Amino acid sequence: MSLSQQRRFPRRRTSVGASRDFVVSVLTEWRLTSLVEDIRLCASELATNALLHGVPPGREFAIRLRTTEEFVHLEVRDSGSGRPVVRRHEEGHCSGRGLFLVRELAAEFGVDHHVVGKT
Repeated sequence: MSLSQQRRFPRRRTSVGASRDFVVSVLTEWRLTSLVEDIRLCASELATNALLHGVPPGREFAIRLRTTEEFVHLEVRDSGSGRPVVRRHEEGHCSGRGLFLVRELAAEFGVDHHVVGKT
């Protein structure tokens, strides 16, 4: 049986925390609590990137969780035109590690480009 839930978030700083809460709530409801911490961190990093680099003013981003027999998929979609780039961690830098962390925690990581935006 596959499950799916999605929620849209406005372009606001408070949406990052709301994204984390959404992910925790859904995974708890689905009784997938062993995955909560890793997916919560990935959602936080991807939501932050969407806000900083992907969501134009006045628009929203969406977070979708879905299951298959083998995986839980976390998708963050925004309508921006930027292309995400995984950077190497540089000592002394306080930012720029989000996609690196996501790639390290996830079984798979990728970007799908759409006519408008990306997931």
